[in-house]
Amino acid sequence: MRRVLTIIGRELRSYFSTPIAYVFLFIYLVATQGFFFYPFFLIGEADLRRFFTWQPVFLLFLIPAITMRSWAEEKKVGTMELLMTLPARDIEIVLGKFLACLAFWAVALVLTVTLPWAVYHLADQKEAFDWGPILGGYMALFLLGAVYIAICLFASSLTENQIVAFILGLAACGVLLLIGSGLILFTVPAGLVKPFQFVGLWSNFDSVGRGVIDSRNVIYYLSVIAFFLYLNAVIIESRKWK
Repeated sequence: MRRVLTIIGRELRSYFSTPIAYVFLFIYLVATQGFFFYPFFLIGEADLRRFFTWQPVFLLFLIPAITMRSWAEEKKVGTMELLMTLPARDIEIVLGKFLACLAFWAVALVLTVTLPWAVYHLADQKEAFDWGPILGGYMALFLLGAVYIAICLFASSLTENQIVAFILGLAACGVLLLIGSGLILFTVPAGLVKPFQFVGLWSNFDSVGRGVIDSRNVIYYLSVIAFFLYLNAVIIESRKWK
């Protein structure tokens, strides 16, 4: 565990020593605040439906932007070999990078807690305010971000070009997201709807986001994360034999 924590500290320092982290947080907060306050000032509607609805699309572009350099830059600048000489197993290095990205994503989510606070204080009947969908929405967002991070880290491990890593991560996450969206579910044969819903990120996000915490959705998220972290470790291990 100590070696994983060392990797986490190393990665977080690298994030906040460059403008990338601050640019990400700025863009994310401006976008999310805009999707909340714009309908409020326009039609007087204060709720978090738009905030949660568009998150999967926002993150399609933002998560690859913060993960694309994770492995690709290590390869490009030649620090990959140095990293591999650390007294840590490949899976520990992969977990360290993943947990560092996840911690950064958690920070971004925490910075948005002013939105549910605003909704609560703007509600006409505070005693009837339902926190369930909001808590479920935040849980779904955290898990969705974790899945995106695992996929995009794997994409970054495949190349030393950050732009290629960005595109690969965006494409992989986009395919998994679209499979479970209504746009695809309405066009596939009836027999494929259930399998597509099970595999698709959007349908699983929608279920948890409504405040319905189904163990199947959580297991799905954790399985996808574990699968791509395993693939990431396999790719890193294979570099030792080249």
